[in-house]
Amino acid sequence: MTQLRTWTDRISGWANHLSAALLLSMFVVFILQILFRYVLGLPVLWTVEWVTIAWLWGILFSFTFVIRTSDMIRLDILYNAVPRAGRRAMDVFAGLTTAAIFAYTLPHAWDYVTFMGIERTAAFRWPFDLVFAIYIPFHVAVIIRMLLVAWGGIAGSRRPEDLVTDAESHDYD
Repeated sequence: MTQLRTWTDRISGWANHLSAALLLSMFVVFILQILFRYVLGLPVLWTVEWVTIAWLWGILFSFTFVIRTSDMIRLDILYNAVPRAGRRAMDVFAGLTTAAIFAYTLPHAWDYVTFMGIERTAAFRWPFDLVFAIYIPFHVAVIIRMLLVAWGGIAGSRRPEDLVTDAESHDYD
């Protein structure tokens, strides 16, 4: 078990570094875009394309491999207003509904991503199926995470990494 934990920590660290590198590259390329356009008077297409692709990959990759379920945005007004049993029921309903919708649409998402391989990006000439390839792991991660949220509601517990001790946490007392 210790080796598995060490292995997952290393992968998580690598994913964090990759997400940070994508964010850094977006900033650097954005500054280059300003330099080229306003200082040198040479508007370039590749900077806009890179920032767009890095943003897409950064958001979806981070959700898939970096953030914890407890980091996800929630609407807490109603959730915190109900007793523990109500929160658990909400978790089960929301988790199963979201997982079902994403599971139902997974084949369609796969078809779309593979279909986009016929087109290429304007500046880099990359096939769009590679640009959108991160969507499939994201789609699967949403299904898995929502099933875990539903299971947490059914079992009345959360995974240890999802428990947060601050006032906004969603524990089941």
